Amino acid sequence: MRKNHFIVVVGHPVHGRIKRLRIPHYCMHLAVAGILFALIVGIGVTASYGRMFHKVQEFNRLRTENEALQREYDRLQATVEEREVQLASMGSLANEVSVAFGIQRKPAEPTFGSEGDAALFFTQSMNQFDMLQEVRLDDRADESMWSWLANTTPSIWPVKGRISSSFGTRSDPFNGEGYFHSGIDLSAPGGQPIVAAADGRVVKAGWAGALGRCVEIDHGSNGLTTIYGHMMQVYARPGQIVRRGEVVGRTGSTGRATGKHVHYEVRYKGTPVNPYKYLQKNAGRINGLSLAD
Repeated sequence: MRKNHFIVVVGHPVHGRIKRLRIPHYCMHLAVAGILFALIVGIGVTASYGRMFHKVQEFNRLRTENEALQREYDRLQATVEEREVQLASMGSLANEVSVAFGIQRKPAEPTFGSEGDAALFFTQSMNQFDMLQEVRLDDRADESMWSWLANTTPSIWPVKGRISSSFGTRSDPFNGEGYFHSGIDLSAPGGQPIVAAADGRVVKAGWAGALGRCVEIDHGSNGLTTIYGHMMQVYARPGQIVRRGEVVGRTGSTGRATGKHVHYEVRYKGTPVNPYKYLQKNAGRINGLSLAD
């Protein structure tokens, strides 16, 4: 007769007692099935963990590459912007040189192919004339204001100090990379008075990112503006009319600066130009301030 169970004999090591245990076949089958199920689950969990670990590593690698590409893109974008400013500045300088030497193209004379073209040109001219006649009162006020602000061309040193960094390409003091420096740096002790280089109207006064506390002055119809950066204190306010030599702030190192100095910038119609030609060799005394030679 076939038995449907296993007999397991268990002996006591001290008392010598022997005990028989009957284990049905289905219990052994269940145990083997449980072991096999546990093995299958364990292999599945291990494989899933391995795949997840690989995906995490791939994700981290892609994220690192993306961050590196983003940094490279930002660097290239900054380089492109600096090159554009540099080219615009060189173009402005070339135009000034051509004007200085009398090398200037005459404006092209209008040519008319027919009476209709002449009539169209006349109509456009009349429309432009009508638009120019519609001058607002505040524009007239601005015109009258610039008429009595005679000293609107920058011609004095904004602070008593020395030139520590020139206009043009230089190495960034923070990361050593080359970039276009759109002004000059005038080194001076902290708290020195900073004066306006010419008559004008303050258009910006306050925090300006890397320039820290700064003042920007519009000098009117000549298209010139001056910028004074890294101030410790700002005395001017937007809309204020300032005279040449009037104190607009004091030197400091706010913003992206390595020491006490003034970032002095001259712009012609928004394009940075070399400030050297706007610095007198001897500025003399303005409002009791003896400025640097």
